[in-house]
Amino acid sequence: MTPPSGLGELGAFLKARRAQLTPHEVGLPETDSHRKVAGLRREEVARLAAISVDYYTRLEQGRVRASASVLATLARALRLDDDQQTYLFGIAGKTDAGPRRRRAAQRVRPAARRLLQQLTETPALVLGKRMDILAWNHAATALYTDFARIPATRRNYVYMLFTDPAFRGMHLEWEHDARDAVAALRMEAANGSDDPALARLVGELSLQDTDFRTWWAEHHVNSGGYGTKHYRHPTAGDLTLDCDTWDSPDGSGQRLMVLTAEPGSTSHDALRILISWTPAGQAVPGRVAIPGRAAPPADTDRRHPDT
Repeated sequence: MTPPSGLGELGAFLKARRAQLTPHEVGLPETDSHRKVAGLRREEVARLAAISVDYYTRLEQGRVRASASVLATLARALRLDDDQQTYLFGIAGKTDAGPRRRRAAQRVRPAARRLLQQLTETPALVLGKRMDILAWNHAATALYTDFARIPATRRNYVYMLFTDPAFRGMHLEWEHDARDAVAALRMEAANGSDDPALARLVGELSLQDTDFRTWWAEHHVNSGGYGTKHYRHPTAGDLTLDCDTWDSPDGSGQRLMVLTAEPGSTSHDALRILISWTPAGQAVPGRVAIPGRAAPPADTDRRHPDT
């Protein structure tokens, strides 16, 4: 019998996490015996969590539900960080989410839209559930592309990162950024395991991309709060930008993603010129060299396919 989606997800996460740990990392003695599987054995996790091996086995198999106290001991046993603990409790259904409500359309608050437009020299996006790109400013258009030309069903940060050649090609550290994006999407799945749109997104990307399929199965999670992005723009050249995200105060799950450069840096100067030279509504300006910077070779057609 197939376990309920939440129980199956919990079991898969527990199995993936114990495979990532060694006995030494959790304070257990190393043995000379050959290990049939990577990481910790079920018996070792059960011992660390002070529960029976049979009960832990049934948890991994999705046959029983875990109490909040058991989840807490498993979180300690498996050395989960804050993001991973949040994810664990979410997929186990132990978050105080209140009664289920009908899903409403994702709407960006007027104040958030005003903030986007007032950030004239700073690329910014509003990311919604499943990391859908809900709103953007002119600076983000100059940096990335004209999001208005992309069908709403394809206007998703993770989807574009894996399927749009131009968007993907801009990221000099694509694997690092893509792994982070998958982990952030995994984090969202904790509270949206029954979201049909999320299931479709994950299913489609799993079929299209081997890397996504592999990284999704690893169950790494993070909140994607901040980091540094390294881009190679077809006009502005190489850019190093700090990326920070802030949660919306209205509880909608939407986040504001902002990219900034160190004042006085070559990235800061190039970004300002790029934004000033990008007409409103134009995705990528004509390839002219920014003073003091070598223009990279011309790319292929940057238009996003209507798939």
